[in-house]
Amino acid sequence: MGNRAVIKFGGTSQGIYLHWNGGQESVKAFLDCAKRYQLRGNDSPYGRARLCQIIGNFFGGTLSLGVDDVKFLDCDNYDNGMYVIDDDFQIIKREYITDDRPFNEAYYKEVFEECCKKNDTIFNYMEGVQS
Repeated sequence: MGNRAVIKFGGTSQGIYLHWNGGQESVKAFLDCAKRYQLRGNDSPYGRARLCQIIGNFFGGTLSLGVDDVKFLDCDNYDNGMYVIDDDFQIIKREYITDDRPFNEAYYKEVFEECCKKNDTIFNYMEGVQS
């Protein structure tokens, strides 16, 4: 069992599979982290790759993250379903939702801070300055 979700890139058939941290707080934190580093979402191959890197750095290890065509991913997963995002790393819709809990702002902040902590040095981020 996990806390699964798929993040689908709108306008494509590609997605990221998350075995853990698939709740809306974590997914929003990952996307906001991508915005923090000014990832090039409109330059799709780079934006998608770097979003995967951010999430992989957050998880560490070699499991819990996959990339494939969404038809091969567990979108109807009985957990968090699928998030469809746009080039600005915004959630534009959700599908296959089984538990639409209220958003937990405190948990979002915790995940965002931890995600940034694990990625800031990799992305050469300093508050107010992006290189």
